Amino acid sequence: MARHRPNEGARRLFMSTTVFFARRLMLALLLPSLLLVGFAAEAAALKPYKDELFAYRNVLEEADDGDFRVIGYKELRDINERDQIPERRVKRAYVSLGVKSAQVNETLDLGGRPLDVMRVGPERDAAFTVIFIHGRGGDRRLGANDFSFGGNFNRLKNLAAANGGTYYAPSVRSFDAAGVADVSALIRFAAERSGGRPVVLSCASMGSFICWGVAREQRAVSALGGMMIMGGAADPSFAESAAYKARLPMFFSHGSRDSVYRAEDQVALYRSLKSKDYPTRFVLFETGSHGTPVRMTDWRDALNWIASR
Repeated sequence: MARHRPNEGARRLFMSTTVFFARRLMLALLLPSLLLVGFAAEAAALKPYKDELFAYRNVLEEADDGDFRVIGYKELRDINERDQIPERRVKRAYVSLGVKSAQVNETLDLGGRPLDVMRVGPERDAAFTVIFIHGRGGDRRLGANDFSFGGNFNRLKNLAAANGGTYYAPSVRSFDAAGVADVSALIRFAAERSGGRPVVLSCASMGSFICWGVAREQRAVSALGGMMIMGGAADPSFAESAAYKARLPMFFSHGSRDSVYRAEDQVALYRSLKSKDYPTRFVLFETGSHGTPVRMTDWRDALNWIASR
């Protein structure tokens, strides 16, 4: 019996169709990682804003290829010479108030639970999102204050607005599981509204309990691009968290004379992570106190480092 042989045109059609679908499948597999790379590059390109005033100076020590830095801090210079009214009102050169036109207070409905937030930047399609969690006794007004903490929050607002990002400062009602649930919902909300672009969660002082709780929430971690702990508590069991398993970039800043949460404990956690080649960075303010990291942390440097990881 004669063997049937397909004609040359049919064979070429079959081959081209196979190659077409193979390429489509490869693109589908690669697209998520390509998008993440693109978003990281977008977030990393934060344009300078008053870097001559806010960038780290007086570097006393540097190690781990720049990932561990000790910055000299002096109250007379970094508070009294910087503020018009010490610890209450920074000098006018440190702030740009035009950004207030992009600022709103709103109450979000997150799964049936209302959450009061201050937002700077677009409601949707943000290039990146930063969420700041205050400590005990605070609310959204702390992260919205243009003049306290040396104008550092005004700088964050301007960095977000100038680079197409969004900044949220929520009022956290409690620092327990309910507070973690609220912030986790805000993270997912922000990620969804921005089309999956990265979210950075930053927590100060007692707010660090929220960060450590969120680190154990798989759905929230999957939406995060990084986490910042500023003058917060250390988590000795962080290695058991979803964030650790996902190798979520961790940035720490702390005052060496913090009387609330010991700097040594946080440095020990950093060292433990670094020994495992985990993506982490630490900025220690020599002689700084509990509130120093909120005043002195260079937001642009931290966010660019997180995006580059």
